[in-house]
Amino acid sequence: MDPRDTAPDSWEQEDDGEAPVDVQLSAFSSLNVNAKPFVPNINAAEFVPSFVQKGPTENLDCGGGDTVASMEIAEPVVAPLENGDAEMAVEETWEQKGAEPSEAEPGGGSGGDEGPAEDSPQDEGMEDEEETPALKVAPVLKDAPKKEHVNVVFIGHVDAGKSTIGGQIMYLTGMVEKRTLEKYEREAKEKNRETWYLSWALDTNQEERDKGKTVEVGRAYFETEKKHFTILDAPGHKSFVPNMIGGASQADLAVLVISARKGEFETGFEKGGQTREHAMLAKTAGVKHLIVLVNKMDDPTVNWSLERYEECKEKLVPFLRKVGFNPKKDIHFMPCSGLTGANLKEPAEMCTWYTGLPFIPHLDSLPNLNRSSDGPVRLPIVDKYKDMGTVVLGKLESGSISKAQQLIMMPNRHTVEVLNLLSDDVETDDAGPGENLKLRLKGIEEEEILPGFILCNGENLCHTGRTFDAQIVIIEHKSIICPGYNAVLHIHTCIEEVQITALICLVDKKTGEKSKTRPRFVKQDQVCIARLRTAGTICLETFKDFPQMGRFTLRDEGKTIAIGKVLKLVAEKE
Repeated sequence: MDPRDTAPDSWEQEDDGEAPVDVQLSAFSSLNVNAKPFVPNINAAEFVPSFVQKGPTENLDCGGGDTVASMEIAEPVVAPLENGDAEMAVEETWEQKGAEPSEAEPGGGSGGDEGPAEDSPQDEGMEDEEETPALKVAPVLKDAPKKEHVNVVFIGHVDAGKSTIGGQIMYLTGMVEKRTLEKYEREAKEKNRETWYLSWALDTNQEERDKGKTVEVGRAYFETEKKHFTILDAPGHKSFVPNMIGGASQADLAVLVISARKGEFETGFEKGGQTREHAMLAKTAGVKHLIVLVNKMDDPTVNWSLERYEECKEKLVPFLRKVGFNPKKDIHFMPCSGLTGANLKEPAEMCTWYTGLPFIPHLDSLPNLNRSSDGPVRLPIVDKYKDMGTVVLGKLESGSISKAQQLIMMPNRHTVEVLNLLSDDVETDDAGPGENLKLRLKGIEEEEILPGFILCNGENLCHTGRTFDAQIVIIEHKSIICPGYNAVLHIHTCIEEVQITALICLVDKKTGEKSKTRPRFVKQDQVCIARLRTAGTICLETFKDFPQMGRFTLRDEGKTIAIGKVLKLVAEKE
């Protein structure tokens, strides 16, 4: 019994300095120093008393005889070793736990039934913590290529809550871990911006976080049962509208976020606000379906009031109808709160009057988009950078791309080869229309590519040129527009200076009749057909052949002046 007692209490005995044990300890003292790190986190101290009595009986249980107890106890040196073995046993039982969760836990403890009862919950907790993140990541990678890809752009006035809703959706669908959000919350509190922490999931740039304004189009993705969604978080500030147009040009579906808070909705919707401009730009970018999220319903000035919700709705509908959306088919209104997450995934209890589906289930229930994968390859380039070769980003508008395929970069006619293909950061061998892709290309330098260039297949190249005829609607311009007027043209992902060289005819809005004489000028709210000429060669298609590459907007002095569609490409005179 003596040597067994020396094992756990050896530190106290050293202090007492008993003479006979000293000789033995001189040999053990060096071991003892090693023992401290070897027997981890003081478990040894708590563990040994219960373990010394129960440990051998566990061995006996395995052996089967009760009488051998005294024999076993006399072997103290094995105790630490057995301790190690016991931990191993615990780990094995966790694996069994997957198969039979209820029974393995009590047996899993190394000391029989009641011995280390205190330890088993700790182990359990640690194991649970380790398991959850693994579960989050695994399913995403497995099913990624099979589901239909839908690109959703969040648009609306500055500070309406677009990034916060995006961050909340990513949290609710398990794409951002709770731990990460808690970290953001702490950091945001330090800057006295505690309500901004959700938007940091999408606003990753330091400048965006400091000012609380999105500048570049944030990207993230989440999955529902049927679909794979890419979030494009567009900036709301009027200085960054060109970035927003780039984001909207990749979208299939737009979510217009408006703030229900008193005063905020009004500023967003008045003449200088971005609510109007964004809705109009989304329509010109080819977004067919619009979901209007009335955000900040939890605000004290609103408090989930149906009157305020209806008021916002009544003001918006006539404007959206004027832009070209059909209120019955294309628009869906719903109340929500981005900060609390109410009515995004689960219905909100406070909001009894709203009976429709919450936001994420509603997205999932939308009908599938019809896209042809056998059309010509068209991939307008949104961005490019260097990373072990040249990498380009863009949304595949039509056709399909596979690894090692030869493509042509228009308008410069560079032949390139696809080395790698990533769809929403998941590597694949082939991709279909509607997917957001990152391509690593061979045969071209990063400096030779500009946003607005287009990847095509060799058999079917896209059209390029500088002069084209288009039908234009003048939306907002104080004075008249004559031939010779210069503006900035946004067509798909391309931005280029353009000049109106001639006005061909006016078009009657109601009847669609064209005037016989050439107009000398056009003014606000008129529709005309004009000839435009860009400063450089760009890629474009007629609206009839390829709608995504035949729509454009004209901007000047930071305002959207006109929207239009390409009717005819004019060949250059030699």
